[in-house]
Formats: sequence, structure tokens, C-alpha cells
Amino acid sequence: MAVNIRADDNSAGEIERLWDQVAAFEVEPSMRVLGYRPHFTFAIYESPAIDEKVAWNAMRAAVADEVQLRVEFKRIRWFEGSPLVLWAEPTSNEALTRIHRVISAAIDPAHCRPHYRPGAWTPHCTLGTGIADERRDDAIAFARSFALPIEVLFDVADCVAFPPVRVIAEQRLPLAGQS
Repeated sequence: MAVNIRADDNSAGEIERLWDQVAAFEVEPSMRVLGYRPHFTFAIYESPAIDEKVAWNAMRAAVADEVQLRVEFKRIRWFEGSPLVLWAEPTSNEALTRIHRVISAAIDPAHCRPHYRPGAWTPHCTLGTGIADERRDDAIAFARSFALPIEVLFDVADCVAFPPVRVIAEQRLPLAGQS
């Protein structure tokens, strides 16, 4: 189970185009097959250790004073490993960090996957999780060559179960200036 903020706005197409480009480096495309929009994941919990209602309540509290987030991306980065993972790096992450901090305060991070715990979590929007080992260098060259800034509006907070991705609960975030 995961708590996320996702982009249902048309601007999400910018990330989805990157998904398609990154898929060329993967054994099999990893992101479109999810049937889920571009997103930031704040925490992943194993069920039944954390109840869906507890996770959703923590997420709702974390976004209680938040508005839709316009996030700019200027770089593509990668997480080492086999397989290599490519991701878009947000230029500013104050709101993302704040949301993560509130969730981590509400639910003991010991229940969360290690990469999503405070001190280990990196705000990122995943572009591909299955880079083929033989395409690793090409994928890194692609990431390094990315030069166009893109902006994406993240407008929905949610709690999902996976695999496959199933939305448990969701809440549209208000526009700036609205209650």
C-alpha cells in the first residue's frame, strides 16, 4: 500500500512522454502498464501492518493545508542497481518534504519500506524501473542529455494498493487561493 500525490492534470503528459522514451531502455515498459498517472510516493507500507484507513488518514492530514503543486523538473537522475531506475528530479521540494515529514510523524517509519523512511527518501517521479543491464549506459546518457525543463501539476492525493494499482481513497487538492 502506498500514499502518493499524482498528476491527473493534462500536464502529466510531459512525464508520460518521458515514460515512453525511457521504455526503449527497459526489458519491458514499466510505467504505462501500471494504469496509474505520474506521481510522487511518500511511503509504502506492508499490509496488514498498517491499516488502509490509518494510511489514508495520515495522508489526508499531510495535505490538509496543501494546494495543487506545480512541480518543475530539469534533470533526470537514476538509482543504481540492477535494474537501474530512471526518475525525474523536482527542482523544488519544500511541499513534498513537508508532506513526507507529516506522514512520517503520523505513522512510525519502521513500518515503511526503507527507501521511503526519513533520511533515506528522495523526492522523485519514476520514469522507468526496469532498465535492461545492456542498455544501462544508453539510459544514463539519455538522462544526462535531458535539458528541457517541464512543469507538471500534481492535483490529487491518494492511497493505493498494489499490484495491480487500485485506488483505495483519493482527494483532489484545491487550486491555490481556494479553500
